[in-house]
Amino acid sequence: MISKWYELKQAALTKRQAGASLREIERSLKIPRSTLSGWFKNVQLTPDQSLKLLDKQLKGLELARTKAVIWHNNQKLRRIRKAHAEASKVLDQIDLNDKAIVELALAILYLREGFKTRVGLGMGNSDPLILKFFINALLNIYKLDENKIKCELHLRADQDPEAKKQYWSDQLGIGIENFIGVSIDQRTIGSTSYATYNGVCVVRCSSIAIQRKLLYLAKHFCEAVISLRAVSSVGRASH
Repeated sequence: MISKWYELKQAALTKRQAGASLREIERSLKIPRSTLSGWFKNVQLTPDQSLKLLDKQLKGLELARTKAVIWHNNQKLRRIRKAHAEASKVLDQIDLNDKAIVELALAILYLREGFKTRVGLGMGNSDPLILKFFINALLNIYKLDENKIKCELHLRADQDPEAKKQYWSDQLGIGIENFIGVSIDQRTIGSTSYATYNGVCVVRCSSIAIQRKLLYLAKHFCEAVISLRAVSSVGRASH
């Protein structure tokens, strides 16, 4: 049985021999790819035609990858915008002037990042935002004397201590005179630090009483939330 596309066979063969891809011929002549594959089975392309076809395929792959990257980036941007909107919605329901809420947030952060030993209240981090919140929350809630807050830097061998002191002083809003020491990691000698890495800043305060309060507050809060879920589960089971 003669295919209904048979009258287009010569035109398809001519395009193929000129180096056209299956996709191009399929789109231009509206012939199924399965039919074209059968027609082209014995078509021999010259080296130049093969190179031309390969070049088209590579360019097509590059274009497809570029489109895929753009699509994925757009999807990621939508997800980020959604997360920002959801976070803002939650913050709109919180009174940031309520010191109990801020103290609870500080306690949860301290449970995760703060010092737990008897050396006293303290926290080390490479993220200025976390340490700036830590310092400001302490000053606002407990009315500490800013001069009692001391900072130490842990740097890599290729980092300039004075420049990093100035960086952290500016970031945290703490006077440079509050920086009492710098420790250099000798293991990093000969290696290059990332430009965005500014070392680890350790913020200390001598108040063990505040340390103890924050740890108990965080632990009791976690236990209370767990208990609420347990009670809720028991209630559902009884019904």
